Amino acid sequence: MRITFYIDPDTDLPHVENHGIETTECVEVLENAGQDFKSRSGARTAYGQTRAGRYLKVVYRLDKDEDELLVITAYPIKGNEVKAYRRRLRRRFR
Repeated sequence: MRITFYIDPDTDLPHVENHGIETTECVEVLENAGQDFKSRSGARTAYGQTRAGRYLKVVYRLDKDEDELLVITAYPIKGNEVKAYRRRLRRRFR
């Protein structure tokens, strides 16, 4: 599956870089997502941890016809959001 990134028209760089996240970190989370949810709008949200230990939330859209995944945005999660994510993981593996 091919992974592409939304390009910010102002900077001509992937939008995730505006949030201090590298594209390789997004790929790490997508490949080993701890959780993946579908939203009402059709986009999906993946939560996971990078090899470096950062917790990220990655919002993407899947195009099954072209076998392509478009990463829309991503940002680090901290504090209560990380606690909630870890709690959901514990419940899942009981």
